[in-house]
Amino acid sequence: MSTMMMEAGISDEEILGRLREVLRDTFEIDPARVTPSAQLFTELELDSIDAVDLAIHVQEMTGMRIKPEDFKSVRTVGDVIATVHTLLAR
Repeated sequence: MSTMMMEAGISDEEILGRLREVLRDTFEIDPARVTPSAQLFTELELDSIDAVDLAIHVQEMTGMRIKPEDFKSVRTVGDVIATVHTLLAR
């Protein structure tokens, strides 16, 4: 998978599209299930190891390092989108 640097002005839809690709390619999750309100751990069935992998993919997407505490409160796909915006605003 190629890494993709994101720009600060990227839309939620563009981030969601990229997350759908990552979740499909990495975890074999149907992109139709990846909605902003989807719960990562209950609906999409990710575990803590998967969350670390997802954080690494977000780092690669943004080119920014994620502190563990920044990703600790992430529970939904929408939370991941918000985290991407926070990283890009730095």
